[in-house]
Amino acid sequence: MRGWKIGLLGLGLALAACQPGEKADEAAVSVNNAWVRLPAVPGRPGAAYFTLRSKRGSYTLQGISSPQIQRIELHDSKMADGMMRMTPLAPPKLEQGAELEFAPEGRHAMLFGIDPSVKAGGMIRLEFKLVPGDPVTTEAPVVAASDAAPRVHEH
Repeated sequence: MRGWKIGLLGLGLALAACQPGEKADEAAVSVNNAWVRLPAVPGRPGAAYFTLRSKRGSYTLQGISSPQIQRIELHDSKMADGMMRMTPLAPPKLEQGAELEFAPEGRHAMLFGIDPSVKAGGMIRLEFKLVPGDPVTTEAPVVAASDAAPRVHEH
């Protein structure tokens, strides 16, 4: 009987040492500072910005979807010859312990076919498809084209 109790105690200590400071249900990837800017002209694409953080493991962002958006594409903007140019972005890698930032005037997600019910002050649900792994979902605040970026928090 005594050996059985010592075995359980050892197993408990071993499990506790595996991932110090982490909750068992804590996601391997978090979405931080997500927000959406509506287009100035209705019917045109909007944009989503966010930061992905890998807490453990390396991933590839294969895409983003939303029930409120028909299609989402990943793009990059860079200054070239005095003009801002936008190009499609290959699925970006997110290395273990690193962050992947999508921000104005850089990488961003273009939102095509935004549901007309989406208004500034509301929220849009974004689902990030990561390989390997399960999708990560967040709710992103929505701002009008002329509004300042919202103050957002970690999810």
